[in-house]
Amino acid sequence: MDAQDAVDLGRQAIVVSLLVGSPLLIVGMLVGLLVGLLQAVTQIQEQTIAFVPKLVVMVLTIALLAPWLINQMVQYMHDLLVSIPSKL
Repeated sequence: MDAQDAVDLGRQAIVVSLLVGSPLLIVGMLVGLLVGLLQAVTQIQEQTIAFVPKLVVMVLTIALLAPWLINQMVQYMHDLLVSIPSKL
Protein backbone atom coordinates (compact mmCIF):
# COMPACT_ATOMS: atom_id res chain seq x y z
CA MET A 1 0.00 0.00 0.00
CA ASP A 2 1.43 3.34 -0.97
CA ALA A 3 0.55 6.81 0.28
CA GLN A 4 -2.07 7.42 -2.40
CA ASP A 5 -3.99 4.30 -1.36
CA ALA A 6 -4.03 5.48 2.25
CA VAL A 7 -5.26 8.91 1.19
CA ASP A 8 -7.99 7.34 -0.95
CA LEU A 9 -9.15 5.12 1.93
CA GLY A 10 -9.26 8.12 4.27
CA ARG A 11 -11.15 10.21 1.73
CA GLN A 12 -13.68 7.45 1.14
CA ALA A 13 -14.18 7.04 4.91
CA ILE A 14 -14.81 10.76 5.32
CA VAL A 15 -17.27 10.82 2.41
CA VAL A 16 -19.24 7.88 3.82
CA SER A 17 -19.31 9.37 7.32
CA LEU A 18 -20.58 12.69 5.93
CA LEU A 19 -23.17 10.87 3.84
CA VAL A 20 -24.40 8.88 6.83
CA GLY A 21 -24.33 11.76 9.32
CA SER A 22 -25.68 14.58 7.21
CA PRO A 23 -29.39 13.64 7.28
CA LEU A 24 -29.44 13.79 11.07
CA LEU A 25 -27.49 17.02 11.18
CA ILE A 26 -29.74 18.67 8.60
CA VAL A 27 -32.96 17.56 10.33
CA GLY A 28 -31.65 18.67 13.73
CA MET A 29 -30.62 22.03 12.32
CA LEU A 30 -33.97 22.63 10.63
CA VAL A 31 -35.99 21.68 13.72
CA GLY A 32 -33.73 23.84 15.88
CA LEU A 33 -34.24 26.75 13.51
CA LEU A 34 -38.02 26.33 13.54
CA VAL A 35 -38.18 26.02 17.33
CA GLY A 36 -35.90 29.03 17.72
CA LEU A 37 -38.11 31.03 15.39
CA LEU A 38 -41.19 29.94 17.33
CA GLN A 39 -39.51 30.92 20.60
CA ALA A 40 -38.59 34.32 19.20
CA VAL A 41 -42.13 34.96 17.99
CA THR A 42 -43.77 33.87 21.24
CA GLN A 43 -41.01 35.32 23.44
CA ILE A 44 -40.63 32.04 25.33
CA GLN A 45 -36.97 31.87 26.30
CA GLU A 46 -36.78 28.42 27.86
CA GLN A 47 -33.66 26.53 26.72
CA THR A 48 -35.07 23.04 27.28
CA ILE A 49 -38.03 23.51 24.90
CA ALA A 50 -35.84 23.03 21.82
CA PHE A 51 -34.40 19.75 23.11
CA VAL A 52 -37.52 17.55 23.02
CA PRO A 53 -38.67 18.31 19.44
CA LYS A 54 -35.13 17.86 18.12
CA LEU A 55 -34.79 14.56 19.95
CA VAL A 56 -38.13 13.25 18.69
CA VAL A 57 -37.54 14.27 15.08
CA MET A 58 -34.00 12.88 15.06
CA VAL A 59 -35.17 9.53 16.48
CA LEU A 60 -37.88 9.39 13.80
CA THR A 61 -35.31 10.23 11.15
CA ILE A 62 -33.04 7.44 12.33
CA ALA A 63 -35.98 5.03 12.34
CA LEU A 64 -36.97 5.99 8.79
CA LEU A 65 -33.47 6.08 7.34
CA ALA A 66 -31.96 3.13 9.25
CA PRO A 67 -32.10 0.69 6.32
CA TRP A 68 -30.42 3.17 4.00
CA LEU A 69 -27.81 4.19 6.60
CA ILE A 70 -26.96 0.57 7.36
CA ASN A 71 -26.79 -0.24 3.65
CA GLN A 72 -24.31 2.62 3.09
CA MET A 73 -22.08 1.45 5.94
CA VAL A 74 -22.24 -2.21 4.88
CA GLN A 75 -21.44 -1.28 1.27
CA TYR A 76 -18.43 0.74 2.43
CA MET A 77 -17.15 -2.12 4.58
CA HIS A 78 -17.71 -4.60 1.75
CA ASP A 79 -15.77 -2.43 -0.70
CA LEU A 80 -13.02 -1.97 1.88
CA LEU A 81 -12.68 -5.68 2.61
CA VAL A 82 -12.79 -6.64 -1.07
CA SER A 83 -10.02 -4.17 -1.86
CA ILE A 84 -7.62 -5.51 0.81
CA PRO A 85 -6.03 -8.23 -1.38
CA SER A 86 -5.24 -5.75 -4.14
CA LYS A 87 -3.59 -3.35 -1.66
CA LEU A 88 -1.13 -5.92 -0.29
